[in-house]
Parts: sequence; structure tokens; C-alpha cells
Amino acid sequence: MMRRQVAAIWATLLCSMVFSDLSQAQGQTGSPCGDPFRNHYGPYDYRVTTPQQRAIVENVHFTPAVESLRAGNTSMGPGGDLDYTLNVYPNHHRALMSMMKFAVRERNARPGGVQFSIECRFDRAERFRPDDAMVKVIHGLYLIQTGKPADAITKLEQARELDSNNANVHYNLGLAYFDLKKFDQALESAHVAYAQGFPLPGLRDKLRRAGKWRDPVPVVESASPEVTMPESVEDAVQPDPQATPAAD
Repeated sequence: MMRRQVAAIWATLLCSMVFSDLSQAQGQTGSPCGDPFRNHYGPYDYRVTTPQQRAIVENVHFTPAVESLRAGNTSMGPGGDLDYTLNVYPNHHRALMSMMKFAVRERNARPGGVQFSIECRFDRAERFRPDDAMVKVIHGLYLIQTGKPADAITKLEQARELDSNNANVHYNLGLAYFDLKKFDQALESAHVAYAQGFPLPGLRDKLRRAGKWRDPVPVVESASPEVTMPESVEDAVQPDPQATPAAD
């Protein structure tokens, strides 16, 4: 009887040790998407690296064929190369776009056996560099394409707070507003995007087909009022007829 009790105690202790190890293996951050701050090479902020630094990874793992999802360096397709690129550069904008397109094309958040789902890739990129507005723009675009415009608006409004001069932010925010039939906000975002030089006419065309497009009202700057200069010092100060005369 005593042996059974001792064996049960040891089994319980071993199980607790195993679960402890597993929880640590998921990363100190507590996220199921792992730790974006550790990699055998990097990780680096894509925005501030030089073309020479990027070429070390891009010339091998982010070739035009990988970016366009035509092929990868192995028979497994482009997924492994996108994984490698995003492990080194978690906020690599073009690689995130390709991974997003891969997930949408395959209708699978984790297509082709890639290491992390597209949601995890956004999570890792946003934790790695919370101030990168373009990561949130791409995330918002994915939410639009997967039928979640309300969530897209939340993400794109976060991007707008970080970079209000980014035409991509306003354009995609306008698309999300349009999907929710918030046409006034969509029109306002469209005006800002096109004023900032956004080249694609898609949002404007959507608003026109819905009968909601209006050209922006031109801002008329009011002319400065003319200031008449007095002819003499006496003219510059006019006496007030109601004023009480000063005492002698």
C-alpha cells in the first residue's frame, strides 16, 4: 500500500515537471506565437536595415519567385523561405504581404506547413515593433479580405494614430468603412488618401457605384484684411468722446 502511495506521489511530481517544462518551451512571453525577439540570426527591424543587410536574406530566401508564391528553395514551396525571412525580419512588410496572400489563397491561416499562422506573424511583428504602422495596415488588409471589417477598422485606426500621413492607412481604412456601409467616413478617408497621392482608384470607384462619391470641397483661403496706415501720429490715436478727461 505504501509503495503505491509513493509511486502516485512521484507520478504527480513528474507530471508537474513536464507541464512546467512545456510552459517554458512556449516562450517566456506566454504567447502561443513564441518569442519574436530571439533568432539564430537577428531579429532585425526591417525599416532601419541597409540594402546590403537585407540582401543577405532576401537574395536567398525572399526571391521574386518566393514573393509571388510561385516556388521556394525546396519542394515544400515558398512557406519555408517566408518563415526564414520573417524570423530574421519580423516586420518585413513585403514578406508579411506575401504570407498574407499565401494564407488567403490557400484559405488556411497556416498554409503549406509554415511554422506560424498568419495571425501569429502579425502578433510577432506587432510585439517586435509596436510603432510600425505598416504592419497594422497589412493586418487590417487581411481582416478586410477575411470578412472582418469592424476588426480591420480597429487595427487601421491604430495605424492612423502612428502615421496619419500614410496614404495606405487612409485608403484601407476607407475600404473597411465602405464594407460597413459607413459611407461618410469612407468618403473622408478617400479624400485624405487621394490628397496624399494614393494611386489606385478602387475606393473612389466603389463610392461612385454606390452613389456616395463627392468631390472634395476646395478650401478657399480668405484674404488678409487690408491695414490702413495712419497719415500721422495724431491720426493713429483717436480720442474717445465718452472718456473722462484726465485731471490737471
